[in-house]
Amino acid sequence: MKSIIDTDLRHHWHPASQMKDYETLKPLPIESAKGVYLKLTNGEKVIDAISSWWCKSLGHNHPRLKKALLKQVDQFEHVIGTNTCNRTLAKLSEKLGTMTKTLSKVFYAGDGSSSVEIAMKMSLHSRQITGEAGRYKFIALKNSYHGETLLALSASNLQKYRQPYEKIAVPVLFIPNIPYVASREDPLWKDCSVVWPKIEAFLNQHANNLTAIIVEPIVQGAGGMRIYSQDFLKRLREWTLRQGIHLIADEIMTGIGRTGLPLACQHSDIEPDFICLSKGLTSGWLPFSAVLILESIYQLFYDDYRAGKNFLHSHTFSGNALGAAVALETLHIMEEEGVYEKAMLLETVLKELMEKVAQDTGVLKSIRNLGGIVVADLSVENADPSRRYGFEIFSHALDLGAFLRPLGNTIYWLPPLNININELEKLADITQKSIQNTMRRR
Repeated sequence: MKSIIDTDLRHHWHPASQMKDYETLKPLPIESAKGVYLKLTNGEKVIDAISSWWCKSLGHNHPRLKKALLKQVDQFEHVIGTNTCNRTLAKLSEKLGTMTKTLSKVFYAGDGSSSVEIAMKMSLHSRQITGEAGRYKFIALKNSYHGETLLALSASNLQKYRQPYEKIAVPVLFIPNIPYVASREDPLWKDCSVVWPKIEAFLNQHANNLTAIIVEPIVQGAGGMRIYSQDFLKRLREWTLRQGIHLIADEIMTGIGRTGLPLACQHSDIEPDFICLSKGLTSGWLPFSAVLILESIYQLFYDDYRAGKNFLHSHTFSGNALGAAVALETLHIMEEEGVYEKAMLLETVLKELMEKVAQDTGVLKSIRNLGGIVVADLSVENADPSRRYGFEIFSHALDLGAFLRPLGNTIYWLPPLNININELEKLADITQKSIQNTMRRR
């Protein structure tokens, strides 16, 4: 009888993977999941240390989310988003449309990358309406990542994702000299004036042709979980306002509490022109995304049909009712169960535990943390260049009971925000042992 793993690997091409790796590191056969744990078919439990690609903010199988989903299932599961409305989606739209003071309109899609695509297209399209066709370029940040659809990938500065498609990518400029910080205690967090003049000079060179700047607010995910100055984001927003340039905030990973606030932009007390949300919006229950849009941009497109100002971007599952029901309940839980406050409290605990792992192993550097995220880099500069140390640590951690999955040689914890201290201590112990088991072979 064929095993689940054998059947899977015969047909399933896994995302973000070199499939040959599965010859030595088999995929985990998941039987069920609850809280912070993945339960395997053999009965073993594994801590989901990265919230299943950063989306399981409330852990797995949260009872309130399950109840909300089943209630919606009994009503209907999906209807076309064009020319229909329903109570669930209307309530969610109202909730999202009041998260900020100025972004009162919501456009739905199915995944994070698509929400970025919508924001970028809408920015470009709006310039045609306003007679600013010369504004067609985008700027992003060095080490940025925004997704895999074409415009989103074009705005990503990670060559391992972008390089194969370089010939068809849209030209995007990248801001260098990002003022990275270790934590909110770093002096640069409050004041980045020492680096801002060079950044502003770079921006000024391109101001006349820019339609938008896109950023991952405060924390860059796939680019190494890098945290940057809130003062930089504040200054960037002030510059875009002076120049009439849109600011797109890709809050797909950082939004809905991951950094300790509902939106990472709030660390800088700013509001952009577009906010892209996904992942934690449904706590990872269903593919679902939303773009929050400035009222004045919405008004540019509002006219008689024959005026030709129609934004005709569409997705079959835009505003899917099941996703909307879970998203609405997620937002209620975040407030009613004090999850935003818990994320802020996690900040200190996560840092202390990672510092202990660093002290006990002696091979971690550049510890950085914010809210429910803590990160450290492996010090392997003089080690064997042929080895994939992060991959080896991942393998050892799976054996010991944690799904760690580093970003290259960057070790990070991004657990469900309602994880408890005992589970965190267990994760820290597994991380320490996995690093030690790997580094003994140096």
